[in-house]
Amino acid sequence: MKTAKRLIPLLVVILAIMAFGCFHSEKRAVKKAIKNDLDLLKNLDSDTASKYFSYKELFPDIKDDQKQSNEIKDVFPLFFQDFDYKILDVDVDKDKQTASASLRLVTLDANALAKDFTAAKLQREIQSAAHMENDQDSKSSSLSLTDLYLIMKELLASDDYDSIERNCTIELAMNDHNAWEIKRTYALENDLVGGLMTYLSDPDILSPEDTLTVYLDSLTEMNTEEMSSFLGVESILNTSDTTRNAIASALVTQVHNTFNYEFKDSKINGYQAVVTTKITTFDSETILTSYQKKLNEYLASPDAVIDGLEKRLDKSYDMLLDCITANTATKTADASLCLINDGVSWKLDDSNGELGNAIFGTLTTSPVDDTVTE
Repeated sequence: MKTAKRLIPLLVVILAIMAFGCFHSEKRAVKKAIKNDLDLLKNLDSDTASKYFSYKELFPDIKDDQKQSNEIKDVFPLFFQDFDYKILDVDVDKDKQTASASLRLVTLDANALAKDFTAAKLQREIQSAAHMENDQDSKSSSLSLTDLYLIMKELLASDDYDSIERNCTIELAMNDHNAWEIKRTYALENDLVGGLMTYLSDPDILSPEDTLTVYLDSLTEMNTEEMSSFLGVESILNTSDTTRNAIASALVTQVHNTFNYEFKDSKINGYQAVVTTKITTFDSETILTSYQKKLNEYLASPDAVIDGLEKRLDKSYDMLLDCITANTATKTADASLCLINDGVSWKLDDSNGELGNAIFGTLTTSPVDDTVTE
């Protein structure tokens, strides 16, 4: 009996050591399960990346029934170019067959990526919508899922994004094969890409000023038809014949050469914003003054009577074109530009034609028809 009593403490110690060993064995198994998957992400394995991310998850609002293409699949590894991780702690509940691990992740700066993506997407939408107005064969200005991923791919391929650190928790469960398996959740997907999914769904990821910057910068890349549609100045940017087309092209060149802007003030009231913008553009009044002077001199001459109405009209257009082409004067004035947040993002509301008026001034409509018969 005495011998048995002496062995009891020893047995307790042995059992404790065994339990401790089993516990640490489970911890090692949990760490191994985590490393197996996350190391593959570090190695830019597209199949592993696809396991963690539904290709529609980043853009849930896009109604696109297309299957995942290789173009889309190839984008996922790019999210993990600078990915790294460190397991900080592991907690195992053997009874419930669950475990959790605290990790510190190194990911790309998803906030910066989301801003760049939203700006690039808006630019494409502006261009697409302006082009659609003048292309009868266009069926829709909306971007497809593949379009969005190609934009993302272009940004990620530049590899210009800093790395940031963030902490996350990974949940695991024992599967039917008695092996630990990571639970794939929205939160985990979001953490692994640095919070990108959250940032992309933020309707304020671009401020009203950031949004307006995209709209205004897009002007410098628009052709005549696109600018006409975008600014609602179809009258002056009329391309129905050779003469009018030349005038429209000359005005667009003036915009490209002189347009500049500076934000002075921004006021947000709920879902509406007004950005006071100092806009520099060609001086339409100088052009009209020069045109009116030349026209009056011509109409007072005997040639105007001899030419007849049709020729007077042609010469009037030629004079206007010459005045536009020769102009070097600019003017600067403030414009109050309105934006509305529709719950997805800020968008320019130019229903009152404020932007077109600010850029074209007194030349939003053609002056020719009102003067040639004088």
